[in-house]
Order: sequence, then C-alpha cells, then structure tokens
Amino acid sequence: MEANHSIPRGRLKGWLRSWLSKPANLILLFFLIALAVLTLYPLLSLLTETVTIHTGREARASKLTAGTLSLYHFQRLFATAENDYSYIQFYQPFLNTLLVSLTSSAIAILFGGTVAFLVTRTNLKYKHFVSAVFTFPYIMPAWTLALFWETFFKNVNIGLKTSNGIMASVFGIYAPEWFVYGAFPIALVLGLHYAPFAYILIGGILRNMDANLEEAATILQASRARIIRKITLPIVKPAMLSTFLLVFASSMSAYSVPVFLGSPVRYYVLSTKMKSLMDSYPGQAYIIVGVMILFGVAILLLNQRVTNSRRQFTTVTGKSGQISHINLGRANRPIALLLVAILLLVAVVPLITFALESVIVKAGDYRLENMTLDFWIGTGLDKRLDQGDSTGILLNPKVWNALGYSLSLALICALTAGTCGILVGYGVARRRGSRLASWVNSLSFFPYLMPSLAFGAIYLAMSSRIPWLRGFLLLGLVGSVKYLPFASRSGVNAMLQLSGEIEESALILGVPWWKRMLRIIFPIQKPSFLSGYLLPMVSCMRELSLFVLLVPTSNTILTTMLMQYSEKGWAQFGNAINLLIIVVVLLVNYLVNKLTGASIDKGVGG
Repeated sequence: MEANHSIPRGRLKGWLRSWLSKPANLILLFFLIALAVLTLYPLLSLLTETVTIHTGREARASKLTAGTLSLYHFQRLFATAENDYSYIQFYQPFLNTLLVSLTSSAIAILFGGTVAFLVTRTNLKYKHFVSAVFTFPYIMPAWTLALFWETFFKNVNIGLKTSNGIMASVFGIYAPEWFVYGAFPIALVLGLHYAPFAYILIGGILRNMDANLEEAATILQASRARIIRKITLPIVKPAMLSTFLLVFASSMSAYSVPVFLGSPVRYYVLSTKMKSLMDSYPGQAYIIVGVMILFGVAILLLNQRVTNSRRQFTTVTGKSGQISHINLGRANRPIALLLVAILLLVAVVPLITFALESVIVKAGDYRLENMTLDFWIGTGLDKRLDQGDSTGILLNPKVWNALGYSLSLALICALTAGTCGILVGYGVARRRGSRLASWVNSLSFFPYLMPSLAFGAIYLAMSSRIPWLRGFLLLGLVGSVKYLPFASRSGVNAMLQLSGEIEESALILGVPWWKRMLRIIFPIQKPSFLSGYLLPMVSCMRELSLFVLLVPTSNTILTTMLMQYSEKGWAQFGNAINLLIIVVVLLVNYLVNKLTGASIDKGVGG
C-alpha cells in the first residue's frame, strides 16, 4: 500500500517543484492572494452596507434599528411606485448612464483609434504636434473640460443659469439646450477626455506591429481596405476591447462631468444619484455602486472571452520590418489641418481660457486693465481684491507643500502600479488561458469598476479598523490599487503582443528570469511599459474623487485645494492651480522623455 501511495506523492512533489520553478506561476499566485485581499475585502464591505440599516433618516424611514440587516433598501430603490420614486431614483438615471457610457466609449475608440492609425500608419503632416497635444484632454481633469464647455456655450435661455457664456455674450450665438446640457455634452466631454486611452493602447500596438504581415498581404495584391479589415483590426482588437472596458467603466462612475453638464437641466446618471443618496440613504447608494460594478464585470468577462481565446495576437517577433506608411495624397493637408483645429479647440483653447480666468479681477471683463498677475505672485490679496488667501499661488507655502505631497503620492502610485502591472501582464500572457491567469486578470482590473468616491469611502472605513493604515500610506495604497488597471492593461497588451520565442532563446542559454525581463523584454516593449507608469502618475496628479475623503485637510494635495478655492468662489486661484497641475505633469512627461526616450504619447510614437 505504501508503495502505491509513494508514486502519486512523488509525482505531486515533482509537479509542484516544476510548477513553482516557473516565474509566471509564482507571480500569478502572489497577485492572486494580494488582490483578493485588496479588492474582494472592499467588495464584501460594500455588500454588507447594502443590507445594513444606517443611522439617521434611513433608520427613521424604515422604522428599523440602526445596524439591523434588512432588504429594505432593495425594495425601496427597485419597487417603489409611489411618486415614481424607483423610476426617478434608479431606472431613469440607469438608462441615462447606459446611453452616456456607450456613446462616450464609441467616441473615444473612434477618435483616439483613428488618430493613432493616422499617426503611426500614414504620412500625416504635423504628426509630432498631434502626438504631443492629443494627451492634453486626459492630463486636464475631466471636470475642467466640462466647466470650459459650460462657460463657452451657456446662455440665459436654457437650464438654471442666468448668465451668458462666451459664445452668447461675444458672438451672439445661443446654443440649444441639448447641445449645452444633457447626454450629448456629457458623452462628448467624457469621450474626448478618455480618447487618449485608445490613442495610447491602440497606437502602441500599431507602432510595434511587424510590417512583414502587411507586406505579405501587399505582395498577394490585397487591397488596403482588405488589409486593414483582415490584418490590422484583428491585431488591435484586444486594445480596442481594453479601451472600451476602461472608458465604459470610467464613464459609468464619472461624477464631476455629469454634475456640471447634467444638473442644470436635471439630467441625472447613476453616479450623481449615488452621491445624493449617500448622505441620506447610504444603503440605496451602495446598491447603485453594486449595479455599476455588475455592468463592469459583464464587460470584463466579454473582454476575457476574446483575449483568452485561441486566436493569436502576437505581432512582435524576433524579425522586424520597416513600416510602410499609407500615402494620404491630396487629402493629407486637409485631414491634418482638420485634426489640428479639433485638437486646438479641445486641448489648447481650454488652457488659454484657464490662463485668462486666472488673471482677471472681475469675472466677464476681459479688458487689459482688468488683468493682473497678483493671483500668481501678488501679496495682500485678501485686502485689495477681496480674496481669501493673502498671497498668489507661487508665493503661498501651502501650495508648495501640496505640490510636494501630490508629486510624492503620484510617484509612489506610479512606481507601485506600473511595476505590478508589468508583472501581472507577464504572468497573464505566459499562462494565458489558465484559470489562474484569468482570475488575476479579472482581479487586477476590478478596482477600476468601483466608483472612486465609494472606493475611497470603503477604504476609509477599513482604515478605522487598522490603526497603522493612515495618512500617506493609506493614500498610496488606495491610489496604487485603484490605478493598477491602467498598468495591467498596458502590461497585458504589451506581453500578448510579444512572441514567446524571444524569451525562450534566452532561457535555453540559461539567462535568469530577472535578467530576461530587464535586458530583453522591457527594452523591446519599453514605450508600452512606460505608459503603464505614466498613466497612473497622470491620473494621481489630477485625482479628486478618490482622495477627497481620505486627505487630512483640503490643503493636503493640489486637487482638493483647487476644489476648495472653486467652491469658495476664488475662481482665479482655482484656474491658476489647474494650470499648475497641467504644467507639472507636462514637465514630468518631458523629463521622462529626455531620460528614457518614452512619454505618454511615445507609446504611440509621433
């Protein structure tokens, strides 16, 4: 009997030793455990909140004791016909959310993907300018783009506003309500804001794609349209699905843009309803969060079904070829000028507007005598200009302290999320199709499916039970987990594109795993990998919703300070800090470009 049992036991030990000797397995096992703790625990906390009666109005309305477990929230939110409560609080915002999310995803993929194709695969003029400027809408906080849209097009004939914007007051053009507020501007602003996702992910693959694939089709006399349909589109399909997933999840949880462009005409989405219910009926608010997560998971499963299929998307091998650019001919200059004009409108004009608003003393008066640099370098502003801070932002020590804190936080989040994203991408690609890889791939993206406000609130509640989880450590952990999806999507796409033959040849020569990563894999896919570092850094620098509940004071980081100034009516300071954030991010991107040859837009390669 012992002999019979020793054989399976010996085989098991041998299998286990062989399994653990593969770096991809160890990486996936580590991240499975870590992500289960960091993502599933907040999810369980969220589920508990949906069936818990909370103190205050919720306990009085339900006539139940606070802390009682009950399905009252579900019945109230989903099945209350009185005064159309369920329709107003859930069903109508739900339909609005689907419309906005789907439309913004389509805009982002079409606009970002088209520009990426033009930059990487054609002889488009001014592509260096296009490549550099295209990331501006993402660098700027989304709510500043929404504010710019409202400031530019609002008028006294629509919404709850009583003043005219630039178009009405300067040019006498009164835009219709659907153009200024509601589904169209919300979807358009979100689509433009997230279009760099498609630009970076799709463009990175197009740039590194082996030209021999298209050259072979050209030799066989395939038409350009057929080559794009049969070769190019299947290759970029994983990046397109990842972009759709990112934009859809982002749009579903977006809060600031719907507030600016929806509230004036009472156009509500799930995120704005969730925020309004959080103060009075938190149980119903957490149910709405759960609905958003369910839809995100559904899209995630669809994405996995495609990328985990047996169809191969390898486009980088040991052989390379010179990319042949499509000649746009006479259409080159008109297309380039149209693209430049669009980018100037959505990326440069807002910056000019913010700069003007930061130097104007009296709002709406753009005469030279009404402008001053005191909001940047002045002193005694509280007495002379009726402002709350006595010095301009460049002389204010609170601003510099917040800038240092923001930069440190962004650096920690970028290094942590970027490194983990590369490792996750390596493990998922090398063990593609296995359950372990599928689980880690899902868990690595799961944090992005949770709205930032709710994610921060859950970690805040968790920190109350963990004494050492406070301050910078809490912010760094939350930011790293929240932005891991950016890095993991970039890492997975890059590794799926890389042929395993490259690493296998080094393995035969006995090159250790860490040296293969540093000397072979990382240099080949450096632009895509570095975008996995830069995207979390940019996101962290301009993040507000995620950190607003976690920072000790509003002066801790730049974005909360910016919001404080805006809420108090100190628009000049708010616009100045907004410009400061954008300039800092651009400067970091420039330094990274000079030191490493990569940048946010270098993932595409202008």
